Amino acid sequence: MTLVFEECRYAYRPWRRPVLDGMSLVLPEGFTILLGPNGAGKSTMLKLAAAVGAPQRGTVSFRGVDSKKKEYRRLISWMPQHITPVAGLTAREYVAYVGWLKGMSKADAWDRAVQALERVELQQRMDVKTHQLSGGQMRRVGVAAALVHDAGLLLLDEPTAGMDPRQRRVFRDVVRSLSGEVQVVMSTHDIADLAEEADTVTVVNDGRILKSSSVDEFMKAASPDSAPGRIAESAYSAVLGAY
Repeated sequence: MTLVFEECRYAYRPWRRPVLDGMSLVLPEGFTILLGPNGAGKSTMLKLAAAVGAPQRGTVSFRGVDSKKKEYRRLISWMPQHITPVAGLTAREYVAYVGWLKGMSKADAWDRAVQALERVELQQRMDVKTHQLSGGQMRRVGVAAALVHDAGLLLLDEPTAGMDPRQRRVFRDVVRSLSGEVQVVMSTHDIADLAEEADTVTVVNDGRILKSSSVDEFMKAASPDSAPGRIAESAYSAVLGAY
């Protein structure tokens, strides 16, 4: 089984309008991107999927394990929007520390940190202090930290925000290379981020799922006269405009 949201309701304050209300969604294996404007509810969905918060009603599960169970946290990894360097820690020490927090022994976490950094092509920078890394490199350290304990589900919240085009390209290649072995769910508000490279596209707005389909099906929403290279953007605009 994969990531499942079932009739989820979530409000940040009891008196405020809920961000999600009765939202249900099944995300298949592979690489899914959550598209939607800022404030659409994407980050809230990922926080619930990461067990950072719990729905006030409904359930979230992965491989049949409820997000409220301790076992769930060992199955998933979450990379929030902002990865903060830790003063004094190298990239390897940072990743090993996260592995230890996830329940690994110190020795295993230290060894596996090297493998995780290799997967994101940062093995040459593993002994560099995290505060000396670029923003794009620090994001990749965040992915390595999320992968160090062999999670089955990787959740990425707006990971390419603030990256230049070259950093985005490297990051996109890294994420795509992982999707064959780890289920990846990534949120973004920028249609340029991977829509044509994902397996599944889910469009969210105002806490509602507007469309969740294969990339091919998503692209069919585009205007027939869309300019080359703008098909994904056209499809996204059409889906948003239909609601």
